[in-house]
Amino acid sequence: MNIIITARKFKARESLKEFINSEVKSLVKFNDEIISADVILSFQNSRDSIKQAEISLHIPKQTLIAAVNSDDFTKSVSAAVNKLSRQLATLKSKRKSRVK
Repeated sequence: MNIIITARKFKARESLKEFINSEVKSLVKFNDEIISADVILSFQNSRDSIKQAEISLHIPKQTLIAAVNSDDFTKSVSAAVNKLSRQLATLKSKRKSRVK
């Protein structure tokens, strides 16, 4: 799986990149056909330091997207990965029901 990390208007620390790689790679247990993942990290324009993580997951014939805002990038990435894991589980159950 190819993981592309983009940090808008800042440079992401190496520890954050490693955390993102490990979190996104954990999605393989839900679907082993994942082609690539695009992770975009950005700040929202406000007085509060709101950090957004958007993950686009590319699988054959489909793209799944999850975006989450929080006060920390690690929280945002974890929540987005949780959303994607639910989407992948739903997709898997739909595929199984169509085969029957």
